[in-house]
Amino acid sequence: MPRMRRKADLPTKPCAACHRPFAWRKKWAKDWDAVKFCSDACRNLKAPGLARGGGTDALSAKDAGRKN
Repeated sequence: MPRMRRKADLPTKPCAACHRPFAWRKKWAKDWDAVKFCSDACRNLKAPGLARGGGTDALSAKDAGRKN
């Protein structure tokens, strides 16, 4: 029987919306390269420029109109 892997040993990548790292899951095994978001909430919050390759994140897009 194969040995269990620790979560720390799994590959990680940053979420495209919140920029926090998230770890590989078995359900993402077939399309790990296509996974961009850590959760459904982040997928729903994604920045409008992300789909077009604009590179802005959701947090800075919300704060862009706010004056300090």
